[in-house]
Amino acid sequence: MKKLIAFDLDGTLAESKQRIGEPMATLLANLLEVAHVAVISGGDWPQFETQVVTALPNQARRDRLFIMPTTGTKLYRFENSAWVQVYADVFPSDQRDHILQALDAAVREAGFADEKIWGERVEDRGSQITFSGLGQQAPLDAKKAWDPDFAKRKAMQVLLRKALPDLSVNIGGSTSLDITRKDIDKAYAMRRLSDASGITTADMLFLGDAIYPGGNDDAVRAAGMDTIAVRDVEDTMTAVRAIIACLR
Repeated sequence: MKKLIAFDLDGTLAESKQRIGEPMATLLANLLEVAHVAVISGGDWPQFETQVVTALPNQARRDRLFIMPTTGTKLYRFENSAWVQVYADVFPSDQRDHILQALDAAVREAGFADEKIWGERVEDRGSQITFSGLGQQAPLDAKKAWDPDFAKRKAMQVLLRKALPDLSVNIGGSTSLDITRKDIDKAYAMRRLSDASGITTADMLFLGDAIYPGGNDDAVRAAGMDTIAVRDVEDTMTAVRAIIACLR
């Protein structure tokens, strides 16, 4: 019997950077009655707060919820009626500056410097620096159309891995690349989650929409942990209903 159910965020619980819908929020509240829940994604805390935390019904068991921004390099818990940061593995300033310089050079070399963007392309999330091809505020339709075959981001990834050999550069979301310390992925996040919760990874289940070779959720499956691959938000809701029924 699984004790903790973990989820990717964008494409799994909600559309990219969108607030989870009321039906999903209700399902998560119901799931929290029978299990612990974690949400793991590349976004930072404000994104989780907007998309998930403030969308949950008042009665939801927030004390059973683990919020893991920046691919698990940060952890937030609900303690004493407030959300608190448990840990954050942030880049030192000199390393951060080196990453930003490498990103600027890669954007120019890949030929993306003159593309139309919406908002900032680079976001410093402390423990992760994220490149968004069309900017942080790009409309959903434009994001879906920009790099559906991953070719643009794979080209950037090659350049950045050459420039930043001691760091991890992974494709995330629909237009983004996430730069973290070496070997940071969602399998790492699940292991950190096990340490923080006292629940073994064998007692966890992970759901994501990118559990396929090269997908940013696939590291969990590749590490031998139990996963459910979902196609979209509706597919996740179907799976969650079944999980709740089994756990009850």
